[in-house]
Amino acid sequence: MIRLSGLYLPLDHAPEAIAPAICARLGIAAADLRGYTLYRRGNDARRRNAVQLVYTFDVDLDGEDAVLARLVGDKDVRPTPDMAYRPPVTAPVAWSGTRPVVIGAGPCGLFAGLILAQAGFRPIILDRGKPVRERTKDTWGLWRRGQLDPDSNVQFGEGGAGTFSDGKLYCRVKDPRFLGRKVLEEFVAAGAPDDILWEAHPHIGTFRLVTMVESMRRQIEALGGEYRWQTRVDRLEVERTSDTHQRIRGLHLHDGSFLEADHVVLAVGHSARPTFEMLHTSGVHIEAKPFSIGVRIEHPQSWIDRARFGACAGHPDLGAAAYSLSHHCANGRTVYSFCMCPGGRVVAATSEEGRVVTNGMSQYSRAEFNANSGLVVAIDPARDYPGGPLAGIDFQRHWESLAYVAGGSSYHAPGQRVGDFLAKRASTALGTVTPSYQPGVTPTDLAACLPDYAIEAMREALPVFGRQIARYDDPDAVMTGVETRTSSPIRITRGKDFQSINTERLYPAGEGAGYAGGILSAAIDGIKVAEAVAASIAAG
Repeated sequence: MIRLSGLYLPLDHAPEAIAPAICARLGIAAADLRGYTLYRRGNDARRRNAVQLVYTFDVDLDGEDAVLARLVGDKDVRPTPDMAYRPPVTAPVAWSGTRPVVIGAGPCGLFAGLILAQAGFRPIILDRGKPVRERTKDTWGLWRRGQLDPDSNVQFGEGGAGTFSDGKLYCRVKDPRFLGRKVLEEFVAAGAPDDILWEAHPHIGTFRLVTMVESMRRQIEALGGEYRWQTRVDRLEVERTSDTHQRIRGLHLHDGSFLEADHVVLAVGHSARPTFEMLHTSGVHIEAKPFSIGVRIEHPQSWIDRARFGACAGHPDLGAAAYSLSHHCANGRTVYSFCMCPGGRVVAATSEEGRVVTNGMSQYSRAEFNANSGLVVAIDPARDYPGGPLAGIDFQRHWESLAYVAGGSSYHAPGQRVGDFLAKRASTALGTVTPSYQPGVTPTDLAACLPDYAIEAMREALPVFGRQIARYDDPDAVMTGVETRTSSPIRITRGKDFQSINTERLYPAGEGAGYAGGILSAAIDGIKVAEAVAASIAAG
């Protein structure tokens, strides 16, 4: 088969227009076309009032070799690659060694556990939180009643932080083995809609993610895997192998029990602060990592749709419009949009008492009234939190605590109209844009809970973004603070074998370890780490 990319068709084309367009692009007769399969569909909105759909098809035709030879050098025409997933290592029949342990049941831990289970190694998966439906009830407890469970919330529990997000399933990770396709196919098998296999920017949304992670858990358990909920690792048992290196031997759990383990995957997520502190105390090498800080900004989704799609806004094949923005500021900072959620809502995402953290989420329909995105400023350890490998955690906590106070010390978030923010005055009321954050928003001055350089940079960037997306800097747009969990503040450094550089058979993985950013990249990393664990177990 031939993979044909970059086939442009009008937004309202008839289905019957596809086959002639393929034939014309490949220069073949209609009789030579046996069939075609949709691989990817996106859109080109550079001409707002004349948006086009952009297709990639896998084409079955007569004379394939001759077409490829004639179009050699055409970057949009190539043989269809083999994207089937083939595990490098599987367990021997009736394998009975020490079972690998996965700490964390988010996207990375889920796929690490799935691959190990499919390979026959019967993993044990630990998570400090609860199964996804119980966790959802606890999360709603914060949103509806202002009651936080520090062990069961947006950050902790089955599905990880990605469960309460937009459910985006695309990333910029180089993927020569098509591991992302493996992730998407497993999601579809678990109940995700088929369109995630071909949409250019696929997403699932929270409600569908809940049922999917339950289905995948059942598959892991059916293959011999085991979940242990509300189980926290308090200490590592290690054996010194040299003056600078050690080897994992087991895990001391919060209930006083000991779990023997000689292969441990750390997939703890970017907010596992007590775990980071425990790892540092246990001698595992950790280094500070850059991340970003800022706010969530909300606009009516209709504004974004019109700004991006013009007269085509509202077309069913386009859905809710998204955006991506970036600006390099005079003070040396970079402001950019982060985790944009079309047709979604801003959510309370703290995992610690007395702190306020914001994030964004959407359902599959993306049908809620507002669009929201992180509006964040890049920061780095050398300049902004130079106090050691865990200094970024203290930095986050400082601003989250100030946001809690600014919001009224009740888990309400501090908010400000863009017009007031740009005019350097506190908001005393909100305007025509209604914020979606629950349990509520307190109008105030966001300068009280963000660094001066971040405030300065965002004030410079907002009018720039307003020239790129109409009404982005509208005075009534709402900013809600603070966004501090854009990525992990630490990296648990690992080598090419995926093991910690100083703790043998400890496998840092995913977003919490500093090696992913989002559901898909975390899941891909989980697959890679699981393969490394399987190879190590098989080698003895």
